[in-house]
Amino acid sequence: MEAKPPIRQVTDSRVLAALSHPLRRRIMDVIKVDGPSTASMLAERTGQAVANISHHLKVLAGGELVVEAPELARDRRERWWRLGTPGLRWSSSDFESDPSGQAIAEAARSLNLDRHMSLARAWYAADEQEHRRWGEGPFSTDNWMKLTPAELAELGEELIAVLTRWKDRQAPDDGQTREPVFLFAYGFPAQP
Repeated sequence: MEAKPPIRQVTDSRVLAALSHPLRRRIMDVIKVDGPSTASMLAERTGQAVANISHHLKVLAGGELVVEAPELARDRRERWWRLGTPGLRWSSSDFESDPSGQAIAEAARSLNLDRHMSLARAWYAADEQEHRRWGEGPFSTDNWMKLTPAELAELGEELIAVLTRWKDRQAPDDGQTREPVFLFAYGFPAQP
């Protein structure tokens, strides 16, 4: 059986706060998609000043969310950064005994949802040519199910396994261009 990639459980509210900043989240997303990068590369990709990116990289590094990759540097001045771990998760229950930690966890959840929605809205705002280029590939789905908490957890594990298999697969050498695609799913109790 294939080993699961390491997932870091964030239990320090300072790390969660660092991770929740919108630009820092975007920096981590760019590194996740494009691989290790320098501050200059990240500045170009995000439209930010190099000094601003450098500041945010230091904050991320303070929480070990990104780490230096010195083996990629061509000289001692060049600094490359990679993700500290490929995956992160947190639970509000880890912050129940700390009111400020709870507030940070709630803000992190809200900012995370805002990020997901802004990416979806950007896709829907794209021009018709872009929509035609992607054809029937982009999708959305919603379903109502009756599940126990254990069944919802099992469904979540199955979905994550499918997404991980696609994310980690070796892309075929078929000459086709593969572009970043963002996919997210939520499953939670609700009433119609």
